[in-house]
Amino acid sequence: MPQTLASPAHSELIIKKSRFIGCVQPMPDRASAQAVVDALWKQHPGAAHVCWALLAGGQSAAVDDGEPSGTAGRPMLDVMRHQDLEGVLATVVRYFGGVKLGAGGLVRAYTDCVAQALLTAPKVVLQAMATLECSVPYSLEGLLRREIESSGAELLRVDHGSLVTLQWRLPKSQAAACQQRINDSGQGRVGWIEAREM
Repeated sequence: MPQTLASPAHSELIIKKSRFIGCVQPMPDRASAQAVVDALWKQHPGAAHVCWALLAGGQSAAVDDGEPSGTAGRPMLDVMRHQDLEGVLATVVRYFGGVKLGAGGLVRAYTDCVAQALLTAPKVVLQAMATLECSVPYSLEGLLRREIESSGAELLRVDHGSLVTLQWRLPKSQAAACQQRINDSGQGRVGWIEAREM
């Protein structure tokens, strides 16, 4: 089951005088990833390379940033794929220490740097979410709020007009059962507004 990261995690390696500073973090898309990489260049103007890999659906990327082709970005991406991650950016800032590592040494260095950061990274399971919305008479608002709370859903919005409209989000796998329970207890007085998946 795919996972993402709850928060960033870091690592640092020194290999033959070269310093590798790694970070893995949740990332929604390529534009956000590019902004992080640009910020890293500002934080580390003396770095030789800022290599990165992104797993974000159709926006995945593997960037060697001047290292020999296939020795940085692709190995970093492979580490994340092996751990079934999604929506994650891995970056490694390299300060060159004057000793060449060779292609095999570079692959190991970038792979190890990302793998070490992932060891301490808090992971969360990605699950498809559904947003439900319905309108009910005021007399059913309390009942509906209790059902939403007991199902562990996140209440997103409540509007009070001629009816009360509530919108909430919960795992898609629980949505049909939640709707059925509300229909049963609402006795035909629940008006559903089209559900959306996320």
